[in-house]
Amino acid sequence: MTKSGLGRYWHIATLTVAVVALVLQLALIVSGQNVLEGAAKPVSDLERVRRFFCYFTIQSNFLVAVAMGFIVARRTAGQVFRVIRLASLVGITVTGIVAFVALPPSPSYSALNLLCDRLLHIVVPALTFVGWLAFGPRGKVRREDLLPSLIWPVLWLVATLALGPFVGWYPYPFINVDQIGYGRTLVNCALIAVLFFALAAAARWADRRLPTRVPDRDTISS
Repeated sequence: MTKSGLGRYWHIATLTVAVVALVLQLALIVSGQNVLEGAAKPVSDLERVRRFFCYFTIQSNFLVAVAMGFIVARRTAGQVFRVIRLASLVGITVTGIVAFVALPPSPSYSALNLLCDRLLHIVVPALTFVGWLAFGPRGKVRREDLLPSLIWPVLWLVATLALGPFVGWYPYPFINVDQIGYGRTLVNCALIAVLFFALAAAARWADRRLPTRVPDRDTISS
């Protein structure tokens, strides 16, 4: 099997794992399992679903699935793909790093809950990063894509902090203003922002230096 063929199967596997993990996690939420809040007080079904989509982990996995869909369909020409690919790569890498450092799975998780947690926080980040490192596609990180790729995480952060006081809920303890205050929350946000930009810049630097492969079909035609 050629490296190009192996890369295609790798991207298909990444897409499949991300979609399965997202659907299974949502199914657990809809079924009434209190997966995401841990020991928090019960909330309505609608609120549980809303919170599901508010998690950065969920959004980054969704973006990975979208980016993998573009790659599998060989639709990688244009800035839309480049921005989605870069945003998903950086976002899912941050997801993996933060999960490894600061978000261990709850000891009360059932087997299915633990499976979803590890797929979303560890397996998909690893598949995405290794796939990008080994198979590309290359030439898809440009200077003009850096700032657009950061729009999503900035909007997520602003929306989360703005909505938190009204709904009394924050998705992660390191941005929970009620528990740690605005000062520490803003410091944590600044550190995460620096990490985002550093990873995006590192991706651009590496993209120009890693070995290239045969260009995608749509890239040739464009």
